[in-house]
Amino acid sequence: MNQTAKIISIYTADTSGFCSALFEYGGMTVIHDASGCNSTYTTHDEPRWYDMDSMMYISGLTENDAVMGNDEKFVTDLCLAAKELNPKFIAICASALPAMVGVDMEAIAYEVETETGIPTFEVKTNAMQSYITGAGNAFVELAKRFTEPSKRLNENSDKNIINPKNIITLKVNILGLTPLDFPLHGTTEAIQNWLEANGFIANSFVGMHHTKADHLEEIKRLADADVSLVVSSIGMPVAKYLYEEYGIPYVIGTPYGDKFSKLLIQALKKAAKKVAKKATEKSTESSENINAILANNNNAEAANKNIVIIGESVLSASLATAIYQEFGLPVQVLESVGDGELSVLDDSKDLSCTEEDELEMEIKKADIVIADPLFEPICKGKHFIRLPHAAFSGRCFTKEEFQLINVPLADTKLGKQILEY
Repeated sequence: MNQTAKIISIYTADTSGFCSALFEYGGMTVIHDASGCNSTYTTHDEPRWYDMDSMMYISGLTENDAVMGNDEKFVTDLCLAAKELNPKFIAICASALPAMVGVDMEAIAYEVETETGIPTFEVKTNAMQSYITGAGNAFVELAKRFTEPSKRLNENSDKNIINPKNIITLKVNILGLTPLDFPLHGTTEAIQNWLEANGFIANSFVGMHHTKADHLEEIKRLADADVSLVVSSIGMPVAKYLYEEYGIPYVIGTPYGDKFSKLLIQALKKAAKKVAKKATEKSTESSENINAILANNNNAEAANKNIVIIGESVLSASLATAIYQEFGLPVQVLESVGDGELSVLDDSKDLSCTEEDELEMEIKKADIVIADPLFEPICKGKHFIRLPHAAFSGRCFTKEEFQLINVPLADTKLGKQILEY
């Protein structure tokens, strides 16, 4: 039966992605949903909830209000809460019921902003898509509202690239970094250290930071970057927006492993040399395929182990390329979310498999499977390597998380398990 999972779990919904994306920006995030559901969006899907506060709320939608179309109650509650809490912005989204009955969330946002004077916007969700769609849409709306015109447009762009001593001083946006895809502790620091060691400046981290503060200022200066690095599918919508609006090119890839991280550095340098268009000029072209850094790893002659990675597309394709770069082993990616960035997949071997039975058929051909532990029940008889993914298994396996950013894979638990097989 299609669209049915008998054994495995499902990915975090778009409403949780919305909450995760906006968690650290000092705004009031509100899901139009029934009372009691807030624990799903906080304690289950959001690990930062235990370490820092965030104004994350549920509207307390009742059956009568939904049936009778009583939107005034939601508007009144939003205005009262906003006047008491004084957030930097208000973001609202719909769960399944208001999306189904056609609640005009955009009109509600307009009415609340008019009443309170606080920037208010809707993020498109319906609780039927994955976290990628919810978080991606949230980042775009945040950028549209708060990104300021670039200061670098008044300067000679060549000065931002290489100084007289030939030292690179590029500013980089890191897009799509949330604890739904990455370990909460250590990831931001690892990426920042990697960039700084190669002469880059981290202009803005979009999603997750290593300090407990209001990070809206980083959204305001997004347009000051020379290039963006998209580390997960969540970052693609805002990367495209920044390219179209401000001419900032982007590279797609997660800096996994030592050798693949070096390839990403070269791609960032190459992309940043392109002269950015003025903010007043809308680009009519798409980004120039600079995500081709995700090299083809389809070397059949080297295949003495059939390796499969199951998971989100950018993370999985980056890890597949890193394994090939360091071990010479080709890897097949089975993209299992459904609404990720599919352009990074190799059409000759990679597949988007959102159905459990499709995954089982492909897994039968593999010797080694790398995936979240909750996939293990459909991988019987295979050499299974556990790679926890919070967007799939929540907090179940956080103690098993390990860091792959800019480290030789042979030194990691994952690399050792591949080589031992």
